[in-house]
Amino acid sequence: MKIEHVAIWVSDLEKMKDFYLKFFDVHSNEKYYNPKKGFSSYFLSFKKGARIELMHSPDISEFMEKMDSKLGLAHLAVSVGSKKKVDALTESVRNNGYSIIGEPRTTGDGYYESVIADPEGNLIEITA
Repeated sequence: MKIEHVAIWVSDLEKMKDFYLKFFDVHSNEKYYNPKKGFSSYFLSFKKGARIELMHSPDISEFMEKMDSKLGLAHLAVSVGSKKKVDALTESVRNNGYSIIGEPRTTGDGYYESVIADPEGNLIEITA
């Protein structure tokens, strides 16, 4: 078994796609649009591993407000291959005006990582 993709509801589909394309080594499919439902999405693919699906629907805010629980996905972790690359990507994100939630460090369980927030506040661990 493997994780095929992780889906994220977003408010600004184009802005979110541009963020992930800029900072992570992904490529995007053509935008999918279902006019009947007003649903649109992009699949962002890494060279290896799971994909990210960014999804938007005009009524998603209503749906999210009706949910009883806010429990769910805590963060997405992306391995970049080395401590040097963690540091460099973290600085690139910072220099482009995005939030660094956790500075690069070695965690108690031995991971070297930083934590950033994408434009809509989703947390991303950048790991070595």
